[in-house]
Amino acid sequence: MSTPVSADDPLSKERSHLTASRSALRAMREDVQALDIKDVTANWVNAEVLTRQIEERIKALADLSDTPLFFGRLDYLHAPGADQAEGAGGERFYIGRRHVHDGDGDPMVIDWRAPVSQPFYRASKKDPMDVGLRRRFGYTGGDLTAYEDEHLSDPAEAARTSKLLQQEIERPRVGPMRDIVATIQPEQDEIVRSGLQGSVCVQGGPGTGKTAVGLHRVAYLLYAHRERLARTGTLVIGPNRSFLRYIEQVLPALGELAVRQATVDDLVAHVEVRGTDDADAAVVKGDARMAEVLRRAVYAHVTPPAEPVVVVRGARRWRVPAYELEDIVRELLDRDIRYGAAREALPQRIAHAVLVQMERAGEAPDDRVQDQVARNSAVKAAVKAIWPAVDPAKLVLRLLSEPEFLAEHAAGVLTEDEQKTILWTKPARSVKSAKWSAADAVLIDEATDVVERTHSLGHVVLDEAQDLSPMQYRAVGRRCTTGSATVLGDLAQGTTPWATRSWEEALGHLGKPEAVVEELTAGFRVPTDVITYASRLLPHIAPGLTPVASVRENPGFFELRDVSEVGQVVDACRELLGREGSIGLIAADARIPVLAEALEAAGISFLDPGQETTAETRLTLVPASLAKGLEYDYVVLDEPRAVVDGEPDERTGLRRLYVALTRAVSGLVVVHGGELPEQIR
Repeated sequence: MSTPVSADDPLSKERSHLTASRSALRAMREDVQALDIKDVTANWVNAEVLTRQIEERIKALADLSDTPLFFGRLDYLHAPGADQAEGAGGERFYIGRRHVHDGDGDPMVIDWRAPVSQPFYRASKKDPMDVGLRRRFGYTGGDLTAYEDEHLSDPAEAARTSKLLQQEIERPRVGPMRDIVATIQPEQDEIVRSGLQGSVCVQGGPGTGKTAVGLHRVAYLLYAHRERLARTGTLVIGPNRSFLRYIEQVLPALGELAVRQATVDDLVAHVEVRGTDDADAAVVKGDARMAEVLRRAVYAHVTPPAEPVVVVRGARRWRVPAYELEDIVRELLDRDIRYGAAREALPQRIAHAVLVQMERAGEAPDDRVQDQVARNSAVKAAVKAIWPAVDPAKLVLRLLSEPEFLAEHAAGVLTEDEQKTILWTKPARSVKSAKWSAADAVLIDEATDVVERTHSLGHVVLDEAQDLSPMQYRAVGRRCTTGSATVLGDLAQGTTPWATRSWEEALGHLGKPEAVVEELTAGFRVPTDVITYASRLLPHIAPGLTPVASVRENPGFFELRDVSEVGQVVDACRELLGREGSIGLIAADARIPVLAEALEAAGISFLDPGQETTAETRLTLVPASLAKGLEYDYVVLDEPRAVVDGEPDERTGLRRLYVALTRAVSGLVVVHGGELPEQIR
C-alpha cells in the first residue's frame, strides 16, 4: 500500500533509514579506499595481492543507485537465539543485497544470505518463525515509494498475496537478467540454501526461476563457505555466449565478482573447432560408450616388456629381468591410476628394483641414487618402449581417420555402422589441419583426462543442462569430482538430437548419482494464457512432466494472427514497441535475414541476442536456436511451422517451438502465414 508522506509517517522513517544506510555504505567504501598497506606488506608480491583484494572489496561495496539497498524488514518477537521463555525483547532487521554497518559496527542492513534473514523468505501464517512483522518495500528506480506489512503472528490477520511481490515479479524487463533476491519463494530458498557438500538438480519449466535460483545458490555458497571456495573456485556454465552475457550482471549485483563463466566448448578448447558433424555422427561421438573406446586406445600403447633393463653404474651392471618388469607394469595397470601418472611412476619402480639388488650386494644407496637410476638412459629407453607418451589429440585423430585402429578399440562397444558414422571421409594429415567438431573436442578432453587428471573446482553450476550429451556431462563432471554441482534444466526444452532423457541418467554421467532432484512448477515469468497455450506441446515432447502453473495475477495477453506478408510481422513489432519494456522477435534461423531486412527497411533498430536493451533500442531479433534462457516483456513469434521444420526431427522441432513460445513475460503474438503445427491448433 502506498502512503502519503508526513513527518511521523512510516514511509518517511524508512526513507530516512535508506538514506542513512547509503551513507554508511559510502563510509565503509571510503574506509577501504583509505587503507595504507605500506606498513603491513613484507614484499612486493604481498603488496600486489593485498592491493587486488582491496580493489575487489571496493567494487563489492559499490552502491548501485537504481538498485534497492534493502527490500524488506523483519521484526522479531524475541531476539534471535534468545530464550523465549525469558521474554527477551525482539529485534528489527532490514534485509538487503549486502551487509551494511554504521560507524560503531552495528548492522543497518543484513545480507539476505545470513541465517537471520531466512524467515523473510520462509515465514508464513502457518509457521511465522517468531516473526511479528514482515515488511516489503516498493521502489521506483532507487527511490523507496511504498511498503506493505504482514503481521505473521497475528491470528486475526488473514494470509494474503503480496501486491508488491506481484508488482516486482511482473515489472518490465529492460537490460540484463534481473536478480530475484527480493522475490525468492520458500521452495526456491530451500534450494538456494542447500549445503555445499551435496549436489542438486533443479527441473524447472519456463519462468520458474531455475537459472536465478542457481545463480543465487552460488552467491549463497560464496557467503557461507567463502574461504573454501576462494581456494577451490566456482564456475557457471551456460549454453552459449549470448546467454552468459545475459546473466553476467546478476552476481555482481549481489556483491559477488569472482565467479568464472564459460560454455562447455570453452572447457574443452584443446583444439580449434572449424568443422561440424551431422546429427548421426554427433550422437555417436556424444555417447558415453566413447569413453571406453578412448580408454582402450590410450592403454593400448602399453607394450609388455620383452627385454631386460641393464643399468651400468661404474664397474657394476644391474639387470632387471623382463618378468620382473612385467610384474611392475601389471601392478601399475591394476592400480587404475591415470596413464601419465603411471608413466611417471614406472622409472622410479624400475630404479627401486635396482636399489633392492644394490642393498642385497651390500651397498647402501639413498633416494638420490634412486633418482639417478630413474634418469639412466637404459631406464628411459625402456619406459619409452613400454609406456610411451600419448598425445590425446593425435590419438583421437587416429581413431577418426584409421578404420583399423578404431575397429580394434571399438570392438564390442560400437557397431560397425556406428564406427562408419564417425569415421572421417577425408582423413586429416595433422592435428592442426583437421577440421575438428565440437564433439571431437570433447573426445580429446576425455582422452586428456585418461592421461592426466583434470583440475576439480569447489562448485559448478550447469545451466540448460538438458541439451548436453553424455560425453559433455562427463567433461563437466571432471571439473567437480571433488566438489559439488547445481544442475539446472527442463527436459521439455531439450533441443539437441542427444538431449537428456532423464535426470537420473544425466547425473550418472556427471558423476553425481546421489544428487537430489527438485522440481519447480510455480511459474513467475510466463503469463497464464501464454503458458497454457505452450503446454499443449508437453504431451508430445515430455509426457511425464508437470505443466507449469503460473502464479501471475496478470494473465497477460496472447494472440494468434494470420498474416500474408512480412510487413505485417514488422507491424506487430511496431505495435508492441508502443508498450513499456523489451520486445523479442523470435523466428526460425533461416527466416532471420528476411526479417532483418524488413526491419531495416521500416527504420526499426534492433539488437542481437545477448546485447543489452536500451531506452532507444528495445527490440531484439532472435534466431530460435539462441532463444533458450532469454526473456522479453513481449514476444512476436514468427511462423511456428518454420521453427519446427528447422530441426532434424519433429520432436526436436516441437521442443524448439516450446522454448520460443515461453520467452514472454507479459504478452505473446504468434504470427503465421502457413499452417500451424497440429499440436498447437
